[in-house]
Amino acid sequence: MARINSNIPSLIARSNLGRANSELQVHLQRLSTGLQINRGADNPAGLIISERLRSEVSGLNQAVDNSDRASSVIATAEGGLSEVSDLLSSIKGLVVEAANTGAISDEERKANQLQIDSAIESITRISNSVSFGGLKLLNGSLDYVLSGLQGTDVNKAIIHGANFAGQSNIQVNVNVINSAQTASLFLSASTGTFLSSVSMEVAGPLGVQTLQVLSGQSVASIAAAINDFRQATGISAALINPADATSGLRFDSIEFGSSQFVSVRRLNEPPGGGFFQTYAVNSNANRGAVSFSDSTFFASLTSANRDEGRDVSAIVNGNVATGDGLRLSLENQTSLSLELSLTETFGTTNASTSTFYITGGGALYQLGGDINTSQQTNIGIQSVAASRLGGTLIGSNLSFLASLRSGGAHDLKSGQFENASKVLSTAIDEVAVIRGRLGAFERNTLQTNVRSLQAAIENLTASESQIRDADFAAETSKLTRAQILSSASTSVLTLANQQSQQVLQLLG
Repeated sequence: MARINSNIPSLIARSNLGRANSELQVHLQRLSTGLQINRGADNPAGLIISERLRSEVSGLNQAVDNSDRASSVIATAEGGLSEVSDLLSSIKGLVVEAANTGAISDEERKANQLQIDSAIESITRISNSVSFGGLKLLNGSLDYVLSGLQGTDVNKAIIHGANFAGQSNIQVNVNVINSAQTASLFLSASTGTFLSSVSMEVAGPLGVQTLQVLSGQSVASIAAAINDFRQATGISAALINPADATSGLRFDSIEFGSSQFVSVRRLNEPPGGGFFQTYAVNSNANRGAVSFSDSTFFASLTSANRDEGRDVSAIVNGNVATGDGLRLSLENQTSLSLELSLTETFGTTNASTSTFYITGGGALYQLGGDINTSQQTNIGIQSVAASRLGGTLIGSNLSFLASLRSGGAHDLKSGQFENASKVLSTAIDEVAVIRGRLGAFERNTLQTNVRSLQAAIENLTASESQIRDADFAAETSKLTRAQILSSASTSVLTLANQQSQQVLQLLG
């Protein structure tokens, strides 16, 4: 054919040259960027998936940084708590030394009190000064805020962890299903006196004492004698009915719980026990009305010379809490973790209920790449100031570490060494528990979280690389092919253009 208005071979060659050059540019771009997806047109589906993977990797990298930062926060708090623990141990030694009144002068005791005052002041200063990037760690800023806590029901509440899950507050419901009890034994004495001389052994969780009782001695005087060494045995005694000397005698452990016991027995007891026979309530059931003249009560008794107490049992927000005397603890890391010290009236009354609210506070840590409650954890760090540390029920009042300062209820001048020691023991335990919980959080949560995240980052990065990164071996091969096609197309286009000029030969 000899048409010149339409050069079909030239159009074909030019089209193929354009495609070859376009392919050449693509491979050059991939080799220069290292990516096989540089824009959406390269691979729309692959771009969507790879962008999602990139976003996940970015979030996980930040989660690793968050975990590392949280570890740094805990290490800082741990350093301050370690110093507080050392100071508490030194105060303990000073109190024990001061209790040695037969070998220490008033001047030495005053010097010990000065050291205690200085140590307590240092503890409060540490509480107020330990911070991380301006965030106070030990002054209660990271503790939970409670509302509606009834002092008639709960002496002290410590919240270790709470998951608000998008709520503004958490309602805490406490329902006692089995009351706490002391260990108790009962002795009938219808005459109000002992009928013969008795050598009696009284044993409790703190120790053992023996008592010589003379024939005709009143039951009330025996109770008073037992109470004289109650601090040595942990056992108290009283008339069953204080207004009736013939109502009998009851022996009770001072504290509540299964760790408490009372043992009362007659030494060199004759066969059958004679008139001296103690009783315990069957199966450690509730005491009810205590009266030997009540046939119902007497039917609930069994002969025994030893009895053990009972821990309180309660339901807290639908979960069975662990009881220890009048104390409750609930360990549920996903929603609520707390410790409660119940009042005697509340903890010894079946079906008693109480409600309070956690309205905020705590330290929230974002440990995952997505912001939702399943990838967050919230823990509380209580204040270790002297006015908040060591809350111990002494009598009917809570006493704190500050009570050991000069002029306090349990300073060395007061001579209340045993009470001071109880407050110190509680304070030492509280600091140790905080350190242990923070250490467990760092080891079992943060460190394992970092390892898990790093493994996820490796796998996601590998997946994203497989989708998006260029294979240089394949791209260089394709580049060579594109270069050859581009050169060939250029040559063919030149030939196609020259072919049209052959029509001039027909014009002569």
